[in-house]
Amino acid sequence: MAWMDVNGACLRYEIAGKAAAPMVVLIHEIGGCIESWDETLPALQREFRTLCYDQRGFGLSEKVAGPAMALDDLVGDVVALLDALAIHKPVHVAGSALGSGIAAAFAARHPARVERLVLQSLVTGANPATRDHMLARAGDVERSGMRAQAKASLDRSYPLHLRSGSNREAARFERYRARWIGNDPQGFAAINRMLLDMNIEGELANIKAPTLLIGCKHDVLRPPTLVRTYADKIPDVRYVEADSGHFMHAQTPDLFTQLVVPFLLGR
Repeated sequence: MAWMDVNGACLRYEIAGKAAAPMVVLIHEIGGCIESWDETLPALQREFRTLCYDQRGFGLSEKVAGPAMALDDLVGDVVALLDALAIHKPVHVAGSALGSGIAAAFAARHPARVERLVLQSLVTGANPATRDHMLARAGDVERSGMRAQAKASLDRSYPLHLRSGSNREAARFERYRARWIGNDPQGFAAINRMLLDMNIEGELANIKAPTLLIGCKHDVLRPPTLVRTYADKIPDVRYVEADSGHFMHAQTPDLFTQLVVPFLLGR
């Protein structure tokens, strides 16, 4: 692990994997961190170099003071981190949930820097019907901390049958829950408020990279019926549905890599 002060934020990052192989940049979900990708890394690193990082406000990256956060900051962090690490060749990029929205915006705004793109449970912006709920959630975590929202939030984003099907799944969920509760409330509130003003649907047509778009059958936050509609907006896209939930990379990591690795290899 290392830290880099770029774009006005100190970001924790990790590079590992197959020497001299193509680079895959992994962009985590709201409430996630580098460790969200842990169980996907062995399969990815057999074929690729991986670059994971904690978004500003999360993990061990610099925390966000006050309510201000913008999508431009999050996309700018990717650009600045790649530049600071002297990674100038096109990279593969994979994102999950809101991480896929950041990945899509990066690919749309910097098409020459992206070789192939993976978007799982793509988030293009907030659902107007949930605006009041998201504002209330942001305020609640600022007042009471993350634990107060843990059950309600994870009940929506982490399907029950993926928590208890085996001892391994139960342990995976408990690790995820513990990390989620450990989030900084200010950073969590800030990115929720940022999402209310985010709308990248009109930018999807600017994505030039071959794209794997994944909808997840048990994702109630971004159901596959919604994610599938984005396939009509991305020029070079392959759409698949997976038997997983909103955080597929963390909830069913083996299934995630079974889909993603062959795609990134051009198969």
